[in-house]
Amino acid sequence: MSELKKINERKCFGGIVEFYEHSSEACRCPMRFSLYLPSQSEQEKLPVVYWLSGLECNEENFMAKSGAQRYADELGLILVAPDTSPRGCGIEGEDDSWDFGTGAGFYVNATQAPWSENYRMYEYVSSELIQIIEDNFPAKPGFRGISGHSMGGHGAMIVALKNPGKYQSVSAFAPICAPSLCPWGKKAFGNYLGEDSSQWAEYDANELVKTSSEKLPILIDQGTGDTFLKKQLLGKVFEKTCQEVGYPLDYRWQEGYGHSYYFVSSFIGEHLQYHAKALHG
Repeated sequence: MSELKKINERKCFGGIVEFYEHSSEACRCPMRFSLYLPSQSEQEKLPVVYWLSGLECNEENFMAKSGAQRYADELGLILVAPDTSPRGCGIEGEDDSWDFGTGAGFYVNATQAPWSENYRMYEYVSSELIQIIEDNFPAKPGFRGISGHSMGGHGAMIVALKNPGKYQSVSAFAPICAPSLCPWGKKAFGNYLGEDSSQWAEYDANELVKTSSEKLPILIDQGTGDTFLKKQLLGKVFEKTCQEVGYPLDYRWQEGYGHSYYFVSSFIGEHLQYHAKALHG
């Protein structure tokens, strides 16, 4: 396991926000993450909620904009937010688009060159990062929730669906629900996974719920004023699929809210309460 290098720390709502860099085995490059250690973590090990951010974001956006630390300190939850992709790998075209490459790893393990060498965010999030957190911080092993926003909401759902028993709770804000059917997803999957769309189902929540054995309930908040809703997020498609296959989904429509962290910060307290109920029993 590579050595962790602390980049920064800040006192926040009684706890500490810390930022780290390390050499990732999964992504074969330096990766960064942030975490919030609530005040209770000085006395006991606590459950962890992993947060996956959206397009163009990094390890700082959630900690700076969501206000989640206030609730995490009250509820006794550690928060962990990784970066959204490898960075500075020297891949031709990695910085050409805001919705692909740097800042847009889509939480898949790329199979296509040149992305397959470094873009292995699924392995990083679902395995390597968990090991790092549980080995180095006061995290209660096996007590995990996962959540995210937009691309990260997609990531949270597929990571939970593909790992039965690994997480006790999952939620999302305005997730990309059916990436195989939307422009963002088609662009990312086509380049990372290849043009054979039959291979995309492995990372598509709308397909994974059809065969999921665990049936871990999913909580989703979606703003009705979100400009990406109809073309990119496809929430109604996911709602219909879950209804058809009997998958437990609480899809909450929030009137007038958009896609930004103004929306996320409005409901993050309710989501962390949802996770705390599952993780604290």
